[in-house]
Amino acid sequence: MTPEGKRKLEERLKYLKSVERPQNIADIERARGLGDLSENADYDAAKNKQGLIAAELNDIEHKLSLSQVIDPATIKSEKIVFGATVTLKDLDSDDKITYSIVGTVESDIQKGKISIESPIARGLIGKQEGDEVKIKTPKGLREFQIIRIVYQ
Repeated sequence: MTPEGKRKLEERLKYLKSVERPQNIADIERARGLGDLSENADYDAAKNKQGLIAAELNDIEHKLSLSQVIDPATIKSEKIVFGATVTLKDLDSDDKITYSIVGTVESDIQKGKISIESPIARGLIGKQEGDEVKIKTPKGLREFQIIRIVYQ
């Protein structure tokens, strides 16, 4: 996981503990005041949300406890490894696209962050600038040239 990925998880954890969970506790107390709990939809919804919050807290804490943080800026490699930001040229369309290879938890294709476990990342690992690679994508087999590799 990158330092940014860890920071985002820690922010979410803090938000859940300081905002979501206290609000949920207040919702449960308010719903209890409405009367019979066996037929109280507000109470049931608040208790259900309590379970979801607890599950997310446990999930984040588990991920943080198992994660190894790697700062891409400290990596000195001419080959593509975890943390690389890679600019590719699609050899069919001449389009250029840039991806950062990150941990599974922090991947977000809309922001150009792909999981180290994704087919594209797996096809790039170990390659160098100038290499041409064929990668199986959801759109079929694509051929790319590696234009630039940066660690930042």
